Amino acid sequence: MLKKMRKMLKNERGLTLIELLAVIVILGIIAAIAVPSIGGIINKSKDDAKVAEAIQLINSAKLAHSNDSEIKNWKHTGATATTGTGATPAYGGLSEYVSNVEDEGLDYIVKYEGGIYSIKNHDASSVVTAATGADGFITEKQLTDEAK
Repeated sequence: MLKKMRKMLKNERGLTLIELLAVIVILGIIAAIAVPSIGGIINKSKDDAKVAEAIQLINSAKLAHSNDSEIKNWKHTGATATTGTGATPAYGGLSEYVSNVEDEGLDYIVKYEGGIYSIKNHDASSVVTAATGADGFITEKQLTDEAK
């Protein structure tokens, strides 16, 4: 019985060099297919985040507008200048309504005109494929269409 076991163990072999190379080639092919796909998914998720942030800024402008309906334009921080002779600021501030905004310069502008909210100078403008207005603003509808 012991001789039979030794003989069976002697016949055990490892992987041949050709088998090992075949496995490495297969893994290389899988990696060559997977890596670009993952890169595309990462870029798509970054673009989706930019659009979602712009929508969040528009929603915060809606909150600010419901708080003070005189203000029709907003920046991240409100401007101290006033329009005309009134005491209405040229821009309302949105920093108290939003947090974790990633836009580099925070120089975006949200405006409310004719019942439509739109945004300008935001990272989402590089993502939205629909044409922006002549003034460079992207409407909320264009953003939501892009988010679908």
